[in-house]
Amino acid sequence: MLEELDIRNLGPIREAAIAPAAGMTAITGETGAGKSMLLSAIRLVSGGAAESSRVSAGADEAWAQAIFALSDDAVVSEHSGDTNDAGDDAGSDDSDSGLTGAAAAVAKAHDAGVDPEDGELFLSRTVRASGRSRAVLGGKSVPRSVLGAIAGELVIIHGQTDQLKIAAAARQREFLDRVAGDEAELAAYRKAWDALAAMDERLERLRSQESSARQQADYLRESIDRINRTDPQPGEDEELKARRERIENAADIAQGVGSALGALDASQVDVDAADGASAVELINHAVTSLRAIRVGGTFAEQADRLESINADLGDVVFALSQELGDEGSVEDLDQINGRIHELGDLTRRCPTLADVLAWRDKAAFDLEDLDASPEKVAELESERQTLYDAALAAADVLSAARVAAAADLGARVTEELGSLAMLGASLEVRVTPRDKADDPLGPYGRDDIAFLFTPFEGSPQLPMGKSASGGELSRLMLALELVAADTRGGADQTFIFDEVDAGVGGKAAVELGKRLARLARSAQVIVVTHLAQVASWADAQFVVTKEPPDADDDDLGVVTTIAEVNGETRVHEIARMLSGSESEASLDHARELLKESVL
Repeated sequence: MLEELDIRNLGPIREAAIAPAAGMTAITGETGAGKSMLLSAIRLVSGGAAESSRVSAGADEAWAQAIFALSDDAVVSEHSGDTNDAGDDAGSDDSDSGLTGAAAAVAKAHDAGVDPEDGELFLSRTVRASGRSRAVLGGKSVPRSVLGAIAGELVIIHGQTDQLKIAAAARQREFLDRVAGDEAELAAYRKAWDALAAMDERLERLRSQESSARQQADYLRESIDRINRTDPQPGEDEELKARRERIENAADIAQGVGSALGALDASQVDVDAADGASAVELINHAVTSLRAIRVGGTFAEQADRLESINADLGDVVFALSQELGDEGSVEDLDQINGRIHELGDLTRRCPTLADVLAWRDKAAFDLEDLDASPEKVAELESERQTLYDAALAAADVLSAARVAAAADLGARVTEELGSLAMLGASLEVRVTPRDKADDPLGPYGRDDIAFLFTPFEGSPQLPMGKSASGGELSRLMLALELVAADTRGGADQTFIFDEVDAGVGGKAAVELGKRLARLARSAQVIVVTHLAQVASWADAQFVVTKEPPDADDDDLGVVTTIAEVNGETRVHEIARMLSGSESEASLDHARELLKESVL
């Protein structure tokens, strides 16, 4: 939820800080006081266009920052898997990964290199009077599109300039899927669709092959055959080079090993050797001499040490004796050199024989794709038909879930509209098979989804965005969000409504406020309103006041202040909204209205 909104030098607002309630917050004030600047601040930190004209007169820059508090579940979700910012025409991949709302925002922030700090995300934007702007996420500069993607998961604005988003078919599909709760069906379809798309891509490559591709196939085939004929083994070339080195230095090795063994144990090189004593014999003689001493202590200890040394010498003698007569012949050397040369030809482009073998395995797979024989194409086309049938079956299951949810959504929204001063208005959510005979499947199923709105009885049924005023569309969106909340439970998002009360009064205004309060039980709601019957339902109320120029500092011009009202101060504001005055009668009416505005 939006925990705090800070503003500096934005239009007539020199400095303001708002801490909305977790439930419903009302923004009120006289017409022209500057309530729209709050929405401007939200749009700014949401990656909206930066307009230097919005910078306060005399200021170098405007600045806005939104601090969002995140649920523990949303913060934990950043470690549950990686996501990507790609997506279809709706602009997001997170619906595919199962992440929505705050969880998706955390994932996108993580992808941008920023993680929540103490369960909070900081989004800020600076706009210079020169027109340049800077977007900052958690203290790190990011493209403003990143702010837009993250804020789009955390804040949903229903205002006159924001309603056209729901007119997009992709947005309507996303909304219907959210209400339908068809995540499992959609995930199953996407898995089948991805497999089908991969096969289509493979077939397309095969069918579009030219001579260069066939030449590449010939090259791969010859290279694979050559490697297979040579049959290299990992590390074989290094072992052969070591053997060659021994053969080439056989004389030196024989002389050195023989001399060493003669010194250590002459019997290893000449059983009849009698001249001189070897090291082993001398040490054995020393041990015998020390053991002959009958006095204990150091003599026995030194004898033990010499015996240990003699045991090590025995191991050395044995190891050296195994090296005698193992140097190979000239014929062996010729064979080894020939094999090393053969292996060397394979490693001219690959560092090691292991890399050669890895290249061969990959080349064999690539060769399959380059093999555009009629038999191969026919085989893949058969596989493609199987994948297509599976995707079509999954699409039918998904369509059934959408059709059922669409009928329920349309009926329930129509019922809500009757309580929002829109008698005779209705919504039909139409799910129809895509009109594409050759291939009706797309990334999100086979359905065309349309939200068709009838603003009053007898009016033609038209697509949303083309059949309602700003106020009507805001109330329609309120009805949609109410039904979604009742169906799917709470949403970890902030809903902002502007102009939702346009053309509403009396009992309908009370019902409007009541429904906003009802939505606020499952999500944070902020409403900009001029109706006391709506504001009275809020858990917190902020008043935007326009102050005339200060005589001591006329350069500042008109200044707008924002302050929270509580207790009697709020009673006076509600009274002003009711009658434009603060008489005792209007104050009593305000107190009564506040008392009655409880769910």
